[in-house]
Amino acid sequence: MPLVFLLRHGETEWSRSGRHTGRTDVPLTDDGRRLAVASGNLWRSLRGDTEPALVLSSPRVRARETAELAGLRVDRVDERLREWDYGDYEGLTTAEIRETVPGWTVWTHPCPNGESAEEVAARADEVITEVRAIDGDVVLVGHGHFSRVLMARWIGLPATEGVRVTMDPASWAVLGYERGVPTLKRVNVGVAG
Repeated sequence: MPLVFLLRHGETEWSRSGRHTGRTDVPLTDDGRRLAVASGNLWRSLRGDTEPALVLSSPRVRARETAELAGLRVDRVDERLREWDYGDYEGLTTAEIRETVPGWTVWTHPCPNGESAEEVAARADEVITEVRAIDGDVVLVGHGHFSRVLMARWIGLPATEGVRVTMDPASWAVLGYERGVPTLKRVNVGVAG
């Protein structure tokens, strides 16, 4: 059965500092660009030289640039692959949010004027339905929290269970099947920073 490869964008200043980056279009750092190139080499070792049937990218510049630097030809920019909308928490770190909302996490608390976990899950479910109908492997280039939600939904878990998966900048995850059952074949596969 076909595989789905998830690639998280390379490092940005905001991802490095832990600032929640949903709508803001933050460019890659020099390290982010270097790791994006390295992720392309890693991709070829994971999959070989065969072209995927479909490559989709988030509309954010950091995702599209990562795809380009990794040597991927993006077939379509897909708004559904955008990062979680953090609403009023955009640009803030978890520590800053916890100054007013003790114990806050994106997985357990709301994002005022942003998306709920259920809304992010609905987008992920739409993407999953589409890619499962593709005859061939698919690459999705996007973001950390959204990719973690997508992985949880791939294996039939609630979006909030994405908390149990890590996805570093410029890392890969491979979604597949074992005897017809959706599985996480590889998670957070990256190159040394």
